[in-house]
Amino acid sequence: MGFGDIKSPAGLKVLNDYLADKSYIEGYVPSQADVVVFEALSSPPPSDLFHALRWYNHIRSYEKEKSSLPGVKKPLGKYGPAEIEDTTAADSKAAAEEDDDDIDLFGSDEEEESEEAKRIKEERLAQYEAKKSKKPALIAKSSILLDVKPWDDETDMAKLEECVRSISMDGLLWGSSKLVPVGYGIKKLQIQCVVEDDKVGTDQLEELITGFEDFVQSMDVAAFNKI
Repeated sequence: MGFGDIKSPAGLKVLNDYLADKSYIEGYVPSQADVVVFEALSSPPPSDLFHALRWYNHIRSYEKEKSSLPGVKKPLGKYGPAEIEDTTAADSKAAAEEDDDDIDLFGSDEEEESEEAKRIKEERLAQYEAKKSKKPALIAKSSILLDVKPWDDETDMAKLEECVRSISMDGLLWGSSKLVPVGYGIKKLQIQCVVEDDKVGTDQLEELITGFEDFVQSMDVAAFNKI
């Protein structure tokens, strides 16, 4: 596991991709895993790495509480996406069956093929084609930042956020949130979510969120990024 050199552009890109559908490095609440990765960064991620920057700013808000966050610190390399090992042992039948890149489809040109060799080659070719046919189609996703505005400064913002997060749909994942002042003592809820494009649309979200008309005045899309 690991993000590589997390201070490099490549490492930051891995971190950003990893956080595209996650609010935290591990689990569903901030933990020591987030502290380890946060402290490994010397500065905030660039603005084009939206997911990493959103996570960085959220964890920074726990600056005074990070020592009390749950979990046990592990080395930085223990966090992040799993690395895929490239097995290249040509004489390993198991490697040939497990890794598409190592399948020897045609054998050696220097030896006359026996019936057994032909049979093995045909089996491996069939396995290769079967694996290709079973690879899942790419699911298009988007990361959306929503601004949800209350009626006035007396609106219960905790209840408003509770209502928004109560919306549960296939293809919808809620992320971090914060309250942002807009003036005259009024604050808006800014909340991030990741959606599957074929299942959830912004018009649908707006209709559901503004349906809580006792709390919500309006909803706007503050940022929209394809993943």
